[in-house]
Amino acid sequence: MTKGERFSICFLLLVAALSSCSSSSGPFRLEGKFKNMNQAEFYIFDQQKGWKDTIHVRSGRMAYERSLTDTATLVLMFPNYSVIPIFARPGITVEMQGDASHLRETEVKGSNENKEMTAFRLRANNQMPPEVIASARDYILEQPASPVSFYLLQRYFIQGPTPDYAEAYRLCDTIAKTGGNGAAVRLRKELARLKNGAMGSKLPAFSAKATDGKAVTNKQLQSDVNVVQLWATWNSESRSLLTQLHKLQKEHRDRISIVSVSLDASPSESRSFLERDSISHPVVCDGLMWQSPLVIKLGMATLPANIITNKQGKIVARNINTSKELKEKIEELLETTTK
Repeated sequence: MTKGERFSICFLLLVAALSSCSSSSGPFRLEGKFKNMNQAEFYIFDQQKGWKDTIHVRSGRMAYERSLTDTATLVLMFPNYSVIPIFARPGITVEMQGDASHLRETEVKGSNENKEMTAFRLRANNQMPPEVIASARDYILEQPASPVSFYLLQRYFIQGPTPDYAEAYRLCDTIAKTGGNGAAVRLRKELARLKNGAMGSKLPAFSAKATDGKAVTNKQLQSDVNVVQLWATWNSESRSLLTQLHKLQKEHRDRISIVSVSLDASPSESRSFLERDSISHPVVCDGLMWQSPLVIKLGMATLPANIITNKQGKIVARNINTSKELKEKIEELLETTTK
């Protein structure tokens, strides 16, 4: 199996795949102008392939160029940690225009999909969460062939704290039936597996080998609060969550159990981070990344991702993706659990 094949499954659940082939050639270019911003650093990354670049803003202007061999959906992170998707393909220039005080309203143009995504984001800024989800559903049903639809499917029906796998399957089926989107066809098959990790269900039984060679099973997760955390050295959010979990475990000692699963290509890639923070809980890293049997079995579809269970192994929360919310949720669960 090639490295490219290993990475391919990430298209299903982390990024929106643009299904049509492009006849364009040459590098992809991203340009931007931002008011009230002198100097800053943005991060742009491809969660599918695991790379991250830094974009420097000088006097309110930025320019970035990267060679691409195929279409991709990149993620741009601003200094305030908000993110927006960038639909990229070889040979095109995408332009951004925004204001430092209103980064969520940044406009992205240069292709139809970027214009459509911008229009959706600007509408969503003035909607309540249920309205945004309804708008995403309507967009997908009205324009299932658009790559924006595949992104919205993942963003609002799979990646949220309470994934709706039944609705995700229905919408994914609509997208897949348009033809030409192989990622949607594959995702439709994977959604059945994700039901194993639905809220309220029991954590699936599993067995794996930790980086120290010892066996790791679900039977080790029988504390008052238990967490399975998905992370990678190349994803800053997941590293922050792992550090927060380590602090909480030290504070509450034997009341919290943790198993983390690294998406790095080899154990050595994650070892330095673990040693630096003196993280000693079991860590699984089999080098198979998104094709890891454990990742697939647990239905962990995003990065970062986590599953929280109670003492009986029942899933009580999942995909809490900020350190503050994770701390609050775990402390809430500890307070409602008898010591």
